[in-house]
Amino acid sequence: MKNSVTMNGKTFWGGVVFLSGLALAGPAIAEEAAAASSVADNLIQLAYSVDTFYFLMSGALVMWMAAGFAMLEAGLVRGKNTVEILTKNVALYAIACLMYLIVGYNIMYGDAVNSFIPGLSFFLGPDNGVDEVLKSGGETYYSNMSDFFFQVVFVATAMSIVSGAVAERMKLWTFLAFAVVMTGFIYPVSGYWKWGGGFLDALGFLDFAGSGLVHLCGASAALAGVLVLGARKGKYSGGKINAIPGCNLPLATLGTFILWLGWFGFNGGSELKISNIAEANAVSMVFVNTNTAAAGGLVAALLLSRLWFGKADLTMALNGALAGLVAITAEPLTPTPGIATMIGVIGGLLVVPAIIFIDKAKIDDPVGAISVHGVVGTWGLIAVAFTNPDGSLIKQLIGIGTIFGWTFGTSLIVWLVLKAVMGVRVSEEEEMEGVDIAECGLDAYPEFTRD
Repeated sequence: MKNSVTMNGKTFWGGVVFLSGLALAGPAIAEEAAAASSVADNLIQLAYSVDTFYFLMSGALVMWMAAGFAMLEAGLVRGKNTVEILTKNVALYAIACLMYLIVGYNIMYGDAVNSFIPGLSFFLGPDNGVDEVLKSGGETYYSNMSDFFFQVVFVATAMSIVSGAVAERMKLWTFLAFAVVMTGFIYPVSGYWKWGGGFLDALGFLDFAGSGLVHLCGASAALAGVLVLGARKGKYSGGKINAIPGCNLPLATLGTFILWLGWFGFNGGSELKISNIAEANAVSMVFVNTNTAAAGGLVAALLLSRLWFGKADLTMALNGALAGLVAITAEPLTPTPGIATMIGVIGGLLVVPAIIFIDKAKIDDPVGAISVHGVVGTWGLIAVAFTNPDGSLIKQLIGIGTIFGWTFGTSLIVWLVLKAVMGVRVSEEEEMEGVDIAECGLDAYPEFTRD
């Protein structure tokens, strides 16, 4: 009994000492915990800021691609149609921004009915709050507004593809009316099926930055428009294919370089994050593969044109570079640089015969948009099955068929409705004079074209 009392006494006084020490150390421990929490919060905020800034700058690069498309197309059409195509490019960008803001973004990323049918709501919600980001522990790592900005410039890119294919004979306001439907509804629906978490995403269809969702989509809409519109006057007269050269190849070359630069934002930004070592390395690989695929495509198309035509065709070389870029867009991360080069080379080898074949089929595409973005976009999606361990050829083919079928079918309906309601083509006289005067009342080069 005595020993027990003694032990209890030791336990009592030991507890007193411990509690006293804890009381004295408590503020210091709490202060250290608060400091650690503050450091963790600051790191989360820093990473959030870095990833948001990267998103915004990538979006700015993609926005600059609008200038590239404008310059490329202005260089590849005749001088008498330059003002109109520049007007189309700047106007479609503005329309894409407004329509995606009003409804398109919510269709693509909002609350869905099911994996096939997206939801319908309007305008953007609020951005992330500080507390919300901190409570997520870094899972929420970029601004909602930066995501919208990055996504909206992709929409404009898809619509720019249509612009070049229907150049030199389409009514300006008919084109802009189609742009409203394309950017507000057609593109966002197919985008929802993959990037918005719809059935293509659940299936396992892969498209890193949009060989299908952007480029094949734009080419499919362009093909439908060209079929409804018909060829330019004189293009296929006399049973021959008559070349109609562009007016400004230096401008077309400048446009290609601008697109090449903008593509680093297109593919690099699609990694979505850069704020840790693994992601920074991934972004670097995407940049290298994007660049080398473009180079491979250009060299392959240039060599093929020399062998085929006996001359080094600049327009084929330019389209070869774009073909390499389109091809690697579906998966610029998993290939090695050597394999990425070969993907671009095959794209460059495909685009030259595709342009020739489409021309022989009397499908008049002044800038080769259907070949570059449609044919080579399809190749890029197929290549994913051989370069990404998670890729499946069957799933990629299902995605290709879905994107083409949806976009071509809905676009064809819209083009036919527009043809019935407002007409799609300028008159023969206006086409001969040039759509610049008929549609815009201006000349791009007045000192060369008018007395």
